[in-house]
Formats: sequence, structure tokens, C-alpha cells
Amino acid sequence: MKNLDIKLGIVVILSFAFLSMMTHNSSYFYVATTIDDFFLPGSQPLQSGTFSSPEQCDNCHGGYDLAVEPAFNWRGSMMSHAMRDPLYLAALTIANQDAVGSGDLCIRCHSPVGWLEGRSTPTDGSALVGDDFEGVQCHFCHKLVDPQSTEPIDLAYMSNLTNVPTQSGNGSFVVDSEDIRRGPYDNVQANHDTHYSPFHSESKLCATCHDTSNPVFTLAPDGTYQPNSLGAASPTFETYEMFPVERTFSEWKMSAYNTPAGIPSTVFGGNKANVSSCQDCHMKDVTGKGCDKNFAPIRNDLPLHDMTGGNTFIPLLIKQQFGTEVDGDAIDAGIIRARGMLTNAATMTVNAMQEQDGYEVYVEIINETGHKLPSGYPEGRRMWINLRAYDIDDNLIYESGAYNAVTADLNTDGAKIYEAKLGMSEAVAAAANANGNPIYSAGESFHFALNNVRIKDNRIPPRGFTNANFEAVQAEPVGYSYPDGAYSDVTEYSVPTETERINVRLLYQTVSKEYIEFLRDANTTDDKGQVMYDLWAANGKSTPEVMNEEDFFTGTLSTSSVEPVEELIKVYPNPANEAVTINLNLNQLSDVSIELYSMTGAKVETVYKGDVAQGSRNINWQAGHLAAGTYIMKFNFERQSVSKLIVIR
Repeated sequence: MKNLDIKLGIVVILSFAFLSMMTHNSSYFYVATTIDDFFLPGSQPLQSGTFSSPEQCDNCHGGYDLAVEPAFNWRGSMMSHAMRDPLYLAALTIANQDAVGSGDLCIRCHSPVGWLEGRSTPTDGSALVGDDFEGVQCHFCHKLVDPQSTEPIDLAYMSNLTNVPTQSGNGSFVVDSEDIRRGPYDNVQANHDTHYSPFHSESKLCATCHDTSNPVFTLAPDGTYQPNSLGAASPTFETYEMFPVERTFSEWKMSAYNTPAGIPSTVFGGNKANVSSCQDCHMKDVTGKGCDKNFAPIRNDLPLHDMTGGNTFIPLLIKQQFGTEVDGDAIDAGIIRARGMLTNAATMTVNAMQEQDGYEVYVEIINETGHKLPSGYPEGRRMWINLRAYDIDDNLIYESGAYNAVTADLNTDGAKIYEAKLGMSEAVAAAANANGNPIYSAGESFHFALNNVRIKDNRIPPRGFTNANFEAVQAEPVGYSYPDGAYSDVTEYSVPTETERINVRLLYQTVSKEYIEFLRDANTTDDKGQVMYDLWAANGKSTPEVMNEEDFFTGTLSTSSVEPVEELIKVYPNPANEAVTINLNLNQLSDVSIELYSMTGAKVETVYKGDVAQGSRNINWQAGHLAAGTYIMKFNFERQSVSKLIVIR
């Protein structure tokens, strides 16, 4: 989405409309919203009964096989620690500062039991107690009801709700008031009531908290997101008519993974050969028992309660903060699983070509996940390419994407950084500044509750991507472009002639220095921003994880002498859809072969082989049969070989 060009008159009108929403708190200005502005359909507080402690669930579902049991693995995931997360707590303070009551939206998914039992107000979480801090816990998940269910047992409960959600998402959960434990099996024996629930094996369950929008902004006819009237809930509650914050589920929904067959995988899915749903990757099938009872069957499709993503940093902080209150061994095991997720999330290929003034290096990052890479909550989360070139004496002579581990500074100059950034429109920033000294600025912003503009999104899409489908779910690239069918990205670098070795790393960081400093400096309410900063500074400053690493040695290139090739070889159009013209302008009769390779180095086909006469010659080639993506076209002459990249849409 392009930056909004809002005329002064519109800014003035919207500013006056928004003035009544501004309140002064000490030296900080904020929008005087209420919980009513953040109302969402589904079960409301005190409509879902009470909840058992996870420790009670441990009695049967823990302590018997750490490799597969639900209890141990869940306790090592961030689901278990969603309400202990110091990064979230620091962000929660800022959200409440910026828009009064907005923390209610956050607590829905970080402490759903506390929210449903009526302890989400005050919206800073200060009324939460005991098991509320167990995050997204057993009894909550296993009382969830599919909002679109037509089963009598589900309809009986939903008949008591004033507003039943029309889709899963935004924390608009439906949670039964009766203690009926729902799950993916119809052949269980238990000491509590159970009910078979297909919903618990479907990705839309995960959409509940992984397809989130800010309900105070509504999509306008001109494509902008405008604030609702003060004290009024969203007019529609439709996910795609509110401002998109996180679209992980929708990214999956529009991917090739969302098919009955799914996608073959040897690293995700456990016992499954193909992966399709969120659960297939994040709760992979393993062999074992779901409880400690002798009569419990050994299942080959037991969902491992792994539920990790790429977060290896925050678990360390929680372990340090809470000591014996949490299971340190489970957290360590969860970090290992998360690291495994990261190393398998992408495939990287490195190719190089010699030119007159050095080497052209091509780095392709292939997304192996069912959503964007990276995905999820955008603030501070990023992935980037670090490329270093060394001479024959192993001296560093070139670097892109350099990271200083001491200061936690990333050199962004010319670096390829995959990330999403949100921001505020001119109108919202102007209105928020109307009553005093300017605090807010239009453009890129970490003020989650006030952001209503997508500034940047160059994250790599998953298999099956089309621009139209992703635009339909508010997840299209912003400030970048991918052709339909793309699930990889190629970055080109020029390194010096003296280069002997090229080292390339794909790095992932949970939280950036910029976001950490923002949470500290913008906080005028409590010490949570400072607490997070101190934990960050004392624990490696969110050391980047190495997802992939590869060395390339220029001595392996076969070219011994290089002539200028731009005047000799032209390939157009590039990118291409079907018909491609290859123009060769040679100074003598030559034996030429043209071969096409994938970015992994596998030969795809021979495009042409034979003599080419002196002068200009066109070779026509049809590429419509190829899958969309980036390819290497290699031109083999009698005394040298040169390569060019071609993109097929």
C-alpha cells in the first residue's frame, strides 16, 4: 500500500472529529477509547464457566514420557508463557497508553482464562491471578467450539450468545460453559466428559488468535482505514474489513498447503508424509500415548503439543525471571524445537558468476513454510541475509547485512531485510497530537494500537501465492513485488575481484534493538519497558539465530577469461510469461549451447544447441510450461561460459 496522500482539509476534518477522543495523562497524550471500542463477538466474560488448572491436567497427561506427553511439551512453548512474556507486557503498557482499554484485546489471547473469568479489567492485567498467567492453557483450548459448527451440542451453547462470530479470528472465541473436553479423537476413555471435535484438527482453530485485526479501524471505500466513532464497536466484525495486524492464518489459507493433499515434507509433520494444516507442522504426528493410563492406546497420529515457532530468545528471559515457577527443562527443550523450526523454515542457494570487475553473487531464499517467512506479529521481528566476501588471506573485503553483536546494531545500508512495518496515517497522527506537544508522527510507527497503515511487507510468500488472493486477505506485498506463484526471493550482490570465499548466512531475530528501546523510552506508566530492556541487555540482546549458512569458493568457477557480455547476450522480456527472445550478437561463428538450471543447480532443460552465425541472431524459446520462479540460463561458448538470471511468472 502506498503512503496515504491526505489533503490538509481532510486532516483538519478528521482531527476535529478525533479531538474529543484525546485525553491528557501526565505528559502523555492518548486516545480516550473504552472497552466498548474493542468489543468483539463470541463468548463474553462469565459466559464460559470456570476452568481447571493445567496442574490438574498434568495428573494424567504428564510425567510419563517427556518426548510425547502433552504437559511437558506445552510447558516449553510460548503458548504456556503468553502472559509471562516480558516483551508482550511492555507492549501491553504502550497499547493502553495510546488507546485506553485496548489491552482488553491483547489479554483475550494472552490470558483467555483470565479474560473469560472476568479479570481483564483493568486492561493492564493487574487483576489477573494465579493460573491466569498460564497463558493459552489446556482447559481453554479443549473447551473451544467451532463458531460455524452445526452440531446440536455446540448449537445449544451458542444459542445463549448474543453475537456468534461469523469466522474464526481476532480472539473472537466461542468457549463452552459446560466442562466437556473436546479433541480430535472419537475413541477415548477419560474421567471427564469428552466430545469428538474436527475443529481441533483444523487450521481455523489457530486462526482464533493468529489472524488478528484492530477493530477500531474500518476499511473505507478508498482503501484507507479510518477510525470508528468513539464508543462504538466495529460495524461488521469481519476480519478483512478491519485493520490487519497479523495474517498468519490467512497466508496459510491462500497457500498451496490449504489443500487435501498438502505439500510433501521430510522435516515437518512427524509421521505424516505431507503437511497441510497448521497442526501438521506445529503439532506434528508422533507415536505414543496421550495419557499415563495403562488402557490408553498407542497412537501413530498423536499430536505433539510442541506449538513452537521461531522464538528462542523470550523463553530464556522467562526462565531467568520466574526460576522455579516454570519448568526450565521444558523451556530448554522448547528452545531446541524452535531452533529446529527456524533451520527448516528456509532453503538457501548461492550462485556466483565472474564479471570483469568482480563477481555477481545470487542468493535465493526459498520459503519452506505454509505462511510468509517470517510471519506473525510484525514489531521488531526480522530476517536478513548477511553476505561476507574474503580474499585469499581470509581478510574481510566486503559485507552486507553486518550485525554488531556488542551494540545490537544492524547495518541496514543495502541489506536485504525481510520484515513487515506498520504506521500511522497523517490524519491519525495529527489528531493524536492535537492537544499538546507533538508525540506521534505519521509514517512508520511501533504504536500498535494507533497504527492504520501498512508501510512495508517484503516477507517471502508461501507456495501457491497469487497477488490477487493475498490482496483479498490484506496480506499482499507492500513496497516490494513477487510474481504469482513465487515462494522464493533472489538477491544480487557485487563483490570485488579479489574475492576467494563468500560466506552467506540467513539470520532471524526475535526482537530488534529499535523496538526494545522504543518500549523503554515511550513508557510513561510503569517499569515494564525498563524491565524488558534490562533483560534484553543482560541476555545477549536477542542474538540472531542462524537459519542457514553456506560458503562459496570462487575458485570453483570454470571461467578463465571474461569478456563483456551485455552487448553479446540479451534475454527479453525478463521477467517473462511465455515467449522469450534470446538475442546473440557474436563476432564469429560459434558453437553454442544454452541450458536452463533451477536455483538449486538442477538442470531443467536444454534451450538451444548448435552453431550460431556471426552477427545478430534471435533464438525464440517458449517458457510457458515452466513453474513460476527464478532460473539460471547458462550460455556455453567454445572458450567460456556465462550465466544470466531469468524470472518466469
